[in-house]
Amino acid sequence: MKAGYNLAARKRPVNLTLNEDLVLQARAITDNLSGVVESLLAEFVEHERQQRLAKARTLEATVATWNEFNLRSGSFADEHSTL
Repeated sequence: MKAGYNLAARKRPVNLTLNEDLVLQARAITDNLSGVVESLLAEFVEHERQQRLAKARTLEATVATWNEFNLRSGSFADEHSTL
């Protein structure tokens, strides 16, 4: 699978506030905590991106359906217009 970010981008230190016990448990499992966090963050970002795209597609389909209905049936407001 293609990464959704620049794998060659430089690395920079960041400060995170994490549960100390959880960090100790993670360090006992892996020697590369930064790599694990980066991988999980990449998965999270891609998941959120996909969720937002799906929501946008759903909204676009809803608008298209409503516009098609409006073209076929006219606007509900037409019956109540005082113009």
